[in-house]
This record gives sequence, structure tokens and C-alpha cells, in this order.
Amino acid sequence: MADRLRVAALGLTHDHVWSNLRELTETPGAELVAVADPEPALLERAKKEFNCPTFTSYEALLTEHKLDAAYVFADNATGVELAEMAASEKLHVLVEKPLAATLAGADRTLAAARRAGVRLMVNWPFAWWAPLQHAIRLAQQGEIGELWEVKYRSAHEGPRELGCSQYFCEWLYDCELNGAGAFMDYCCYGAALARALLGVPSRVVGITGRLVKEDITVDDNGVIVMSYPRAMAISEGSWTQIGHLTAYVSTFYGTRGLLLIEPGPQGRLLKATKEKPDGEPVPVPELAPENRTASGHFVHCLRTGQEFTLLCQDRVGRDAQEILEAGLASAQSGSEVSLPLQAF
Repeated sequence: MADRLRVAALGLTHDHVWSNLRELTETPGAELVAVADPEPALLERAKKEFNCPTFTSYEALLTEHKLDAAYVFADNATGVELAEMAASEKLHVLVEKPLAATLAGADRTLAAARRAGVRLMVNWPFAWWAPLQHAIRLAQQGEIGELWEVKYRSAHEGPRELGCSQYFCEWLYDCELNGAGAFMDYCCYGAALARALLGVPSRVVGITGRLVKEDITVDDNGVIVMSYPRAMAISEGSWTQIGHLTAYVSTFYGTRGLLLIEPGPQGRLLKATKEKPDGEPVPVPELAPENRTASGHFVHCLRTGQEFTLLCQDRVGRDAQEILEAGLASAQSGSEVSLPLQAF
């Protein structure tokens, strides 16, 4: 590996790409070499913001430039093909959440990385929130006893209402490219969090619905209930919530207390116990530089050989996809679904 990790972006239709590429350019020891996407307007924005070579052909970029890694920020379905393409070139891969549109796509992505002997990281934006990182660490250390429930809610008024770009909205509202609607876009977070803390559930119940929006063809709300031998987890996703209350809040329930994690890097971490039933703030340590952003973490782990943080490990992303697929199958059948759906 060269002195600087040489990274290309494959796909620009996922709006998260812009903040991640900015963070990449600010990460010591990394270089944004080029970007590729078929859409000229997105290439023009990339050229203006990052002053890097642009390509309408992914293959042309990979042929012309010597690289170490690729960022994949396309729709959930196309992202599988791009990750496979990058892995075939022996490039390490960072894929924006979720790993794919389907479980089959997730398995293809993992298989490609395994065959090529490259590392695969799934970026979950909330993984870089200091309060959540610390809460996961405390839960794993038994700070609140044995975990018996993990709950997370992702919610806003909807992609268009939030101001997402037309390119992002085009595939978020497309069941084939996204994998579903709000269910895939937002229930994926809670599925990954539950998988990281509790493992793979034995049974899943999913509910989806288009409850409010008449101008879309996919679900605008979804819920997954995950059942474990001695625990449960709930993941909620909504594109119709008015206001910020309850949105992006995580709650971990244990036999000796609970942790409530407010959203964002500066959110509070609160702990309740029998002695302090109304809860009290828990001091949150400052994050190490390599744990503050996806790019900082990706570069650090590739250079040191350190494992990716648990939430972003490829197996967790793959298993979260299995939970999502089981939830969709449950929603369609009206019955609970047992896992595993298939072995990898």
C-alpha cells in the first residue's frame, strides 16, 4: 500500500456520498483519486467540490487509475455489482448502508470480498456518534446487566420533505433499487444494532404499510420485531413522522438498568437504575480520531490491520440484511419467519 490510501468513488446517487468524500479528503493518509457515475450533473458537482477526475464509466476509472480501495454510494441494488467489480480488482470496499437491496445481493458482496481477499466495511452513519459508541461498550461490559431488549427508531417526514436530491429519491422510492421503502431505508439501522448487541434472532415479525403518502408506491412505515431465546429487539422506520421527538433514539434495556441514547454526536447518554429510576447523564469520553468518521476508521483499520468496529463489520451487515428480508417476508405472509433463511 502506498503512503496514501488511494480511493475512488463508484456511484454518486446516494446523498451520503458528499459528506463522506469530504471527510475522506480531510483524512490524513488518504487520497480521493477519482469518481464515476453515469449522471453528468453529479460528476460536475464532484469535479467542482473535489477537483478530481470524473468518469461516466466505472470500468474506465478502474482501468485508468491504480487504487487501493473503493467507496460504493449507488442504489442498494447497483451497489452489489459495483462492490463485486471493485473486489475483482483487489480493492478494499466501503459500502454505504444497507449492504444491498436483498439478502442474495448481500451474500454476493461478501462472497466477492472473500474470494478476492479484500476487506469490506458497511458504513452505518450512527456508528460515529460518541454516545452510541460508549453505550454499546457499556452494554457489552455488563453495565446494565443482561440485555433483554434493544430498540431503535429512525424517522422523518420523508426523503423529498427532508430535501434529498432527485437522484437519491428516484431510487429510494423504487422497490427494486432500494429493496422496499422506509422499511429498507430506516429499519435497517435497528436491525444492525440488534444484530451487533444480541446476535441473529431466531424469529422475526415484520409490518409494512403505506399509511400516509399517496404519491409513492412503496411503504412509508415499517416495524421489525426480533425474538431471541431470552431477549427481543424492535426496529422502527418512518417517512411520515412530524417533528424530531423520538426520532433516532436508541434504548438498551438490561436486568440492572437501561441506557437511553439521544441522537447525534453530541446527544446525551442517560442511565437509569433502581437507585436512579429517573436516570442521570453518563459522561461520554471523547472519541479517538480513528473512530470519529467512516473514512478515518476505514483508513486506520486498513493500515493497522485492526478489525472494523462491530457495527460496521461485513458479517453484521449481511445478517442485518437477513433480518430485513425475513421482516419483509413476514409482512407479506402475515406470519412470523424463522431464521436463518439461508446459510452463508
